[in-house]
Amino acid sequence: QVQLVESGGDLVQPGGSLRLSCAASGSTLAYCTIAWFRQAPGKEREGVACISSSVGNTGYADSVKGRFTISRDNAKNAVYLQMNSLEPEDTGVYYCAAILGDYVGLEEVDFGYWGQGTPVSVSS
Repeated sequence: QVQLVESGGDLVQPGGSLRLSCAASGSTLAYCTIAWFRQAPGKEREGVACISSSVGNTGYADSVKGRFTISRDNAKNAVYLQMNSLEPEDTGVYYCAAILGDYVGLEEVDFGYWGQGTPVSVSS
């Protein structure tokens, strides 16, 4: 079992930055591919970024490329999402999700472990 807890969500002005954290318990994140998803009000959940387990390959949604960076610290059993140049369209609840083993993709159905989410609001 993998328990995931997100933190770091906040209200930020357009152009600002936030760093989200995903902490794990019950298992070692080093063996998992971790992804961040988000769900905006009234919209379906969408994949944002992922990082594979062994090599640390990353993948991003087109909408966040060049602005968001996903990283992992296996010693701290945590994964991070650095979000820069935030836009109102980035508003939503951000979830981290895990799948055991190597995987590069943002298909929601493939991820079996989910956190409860942390809210991000980008507004002036």
